[in-house]
Amino acid sequence: MKNKKQKNSQTSTPSRKPDIKSQQTAEQTTAVTDTGERIQKILARGGIGSRREIERWIEEGRINVNGVKVTPGLHLKSGDQVQINGRVINWEKYTQQATRVIVYNKPTGEVVTRRDPQGRPVVFTRLPKLDVGRWISVGRLDINTSGLLLLTNNGELANRLMHPSTEVDREYAVRILGEVPDEMIELLKEGVELEDGKAHFDDIKFFSGEGANKWFHVVVKEGRNRLVRRLWESQGVTVSRLMRVRYGPAVLPGNVRAHDSYELNNKELSLLMEFVGLKAEKSLKPALRKGK
Repeated sequence: MKNKKQKNSQTSTPSRKPDIKSQQTAEQTTAVTDTGERIQKILARGGIGSRREIERWIEEGRINVNGVKVTPGLHLKSGDQVQINGRVINWEKYTQQATRVIVYNKPTGEVVTRRDPQGRPVVFTRLPKLDVGRWISVGRLDINTSGLLLLTNNGELANRLMHPSTEVDREYAVRILGEVPDEMIELLKEGVELEDGKAHFDDIKFFSGEGANKWFHVVVKEGRNRLVRRLWESQGVTVSRLMRVRYGPAVLPGNVRAHDSYELNNKELSLLMEFVGLKAEKSLKPALRKGK
């Protein structure tokens, strides 16, 4: 473009000095938005938090990149410095870690938390050690429920498996004390009102047993607290034992004892990731180190 000459240039107002600080800030913001992966995806994969949590932290101004507050959807590139609440996060290691998933056979008496103020045994002290990231539990089991607990180092995978829209089958083996007529089974499949809304079993099958104690296998697609117990108790029967045996395509192997875990092989992992719409990975994983 041609520059127009200013009339009376000798009396024109001198141009203002550029705001160097604002210019640098704009350059910094542009630099981290051009390439790379979205910040929510990387931090969620590393187990820092779910995508929703990370988006909330961004909105609250708790996350900076290269000293600049960020917006959701920002892309990270190699060399960017990420801070959460002023603490520097080594985010680049999360872009390289292979996804791992283990099935842990939780016994009764353990709680699914990292620390328990009451001093009860916690699941996370029993798990194999990770070189990068941390284990994230896919949902929870209460202290009196045993069986399959899925854990992964991939926060995005965990979030998708737990999200209500995925409607993942959760199958339980349950021992019932009391009579269970056919009418009760049909009612529990149709749905009953609980204190937090209507609920039902998607499937109920008699498994084994005679007399007062009988085993059933039931399937639910919700993660509401104590849902299986409350459904049975609404019919005046007692749940004397409850064990989760399947979560989506992941099953509890018969040879995995209480307190032990089993890592999904590449085929099982690919099936699980494809189940929630994630691309299967092909990277090889080093062996996990035993926990305490």
